[in-house]
Amino acid sequence: MSVRVIGIAGWKNSGKTTLTERLVAELVGRGWRVSTVKHAHHDADVDREGTDSFRHRRAGASEVLLATGRRWALMHELRGEDEPPLDALLARLSPCDLVVVEGFKGGDHPKIEARRLAAKDTAPLPPSANVVAIAADHEVADAAVPVFALDDVAALADFVETAMRMR
Repeated sequence: MSVRVIGIAGWKNSGKTTLTERLVAELVGRGWRVSTVKHAHHDADVDREGTDSFRHRRAGASEVLLATGRRWALMHELRGEDEPPLDALLARLSPCDLVVVEGFKGGDHPKIEARRLAAKDTAPLPPSANVVAIAADHEVADAAVPVFALDDVAALADFVETAMRMR
């Protein structure tokens, strides 16, 4: 199975998470099955101290799978291993129509670059980022790729459906 992947990338405070959330909601509303992968540069934890699963991890378990009647989550402790590449993470996902990847600026997958004037950095991402479109809250001159308003999620979804050959 070949998985379709589109990234949302940009500098800190560029609107990546809001854009990802809104794009996913729009695509799901159109009937697509969408999964996401989020890259974080900090020590994110989906579990909290005091839970049984946290105690299992603290005891040294490499993986803890938490299952309920509504959802399940697999937590994998790296314990000194290198962070897995995006391809390895994508291989763990269930089949879907599209994976939206937030972050992973250095990956070779196609990306929509989020740009906001209030971002930590307003410089464009480097050419190696494989940017196929820009979503910005300001005018972008001389862009080599399509430019969309940051809040025009319907137009971005149309672009993604076409670019990812979903329709």
